Amino acid sequence: MAYKRTDSYDEEQIAIDAARYRELLNSWGEDPNREGLAKTPERAAKAMAFLTSGYEVDPAEILKSALFNEDYNQMVIVKDIELFSLCEHHLLPFFGKAHIAYIPNGKIVGLSKLPRIVDAFSRRLQVQERLTMQIRDCLQETLGAAGVAVVIEARHLCMQMRGVEKQNSVTTTSAFTGVFMDDSKTREEFISLMQS
Repeated sequence: MAYKRTDSYDEEQIAIDAARYRELLNSWGEDPNREGLAKTPERAAKAMAFLTSGYEVDPAEILKSALFNEDYNQMVIVKDIELFSLCEHHLLPFFGKAHIAYIPNGKIVGLSKLPRIVDAFSRRLQVQERLTMQIRDCLQETLGAAGVAVVIEARHLCMQMRGVEKQNSVTTTSAFTGVFMDDSKTREEFISLMQS
């Protein structure tokens, strides 16, 4: 039996975008009909649809789908959440890890929802600074947490492949609310646990 992948796409939009990729290939001096490129426009259109699928998702609704009342008020950390996004300045990937902590204030959220909101925000055209704040704000507003901490460490291909061409650079951004902002011991505990 032959392998068949089944993804769901807006076929009309894929056809429109594939035609645009075909035009780009032509403008670059390529022959979009040659064997190696014959299916590239459609593949590229589907790839871009996937990489920008976060626009169709409401991250707050993801969190609300797994909120639980719980009398727990200590730090909850999910670290090393892999992320991939597209730099909105060059449409080149940046990728790395997100580390998230929150201190519940009567409500906890299913742990799998934290990576899901990272995906929802990162599957948009982004800058790392805004991505960090969007994750923080969504968690804070939806959970009503006593505090939220988000740190993202990422490598940007726009810095590594072009421009300054620094292959080993890593960009770190952070965003805090509540006790993580107000209490340096809590923030230091998070950073220590994140690095361990």
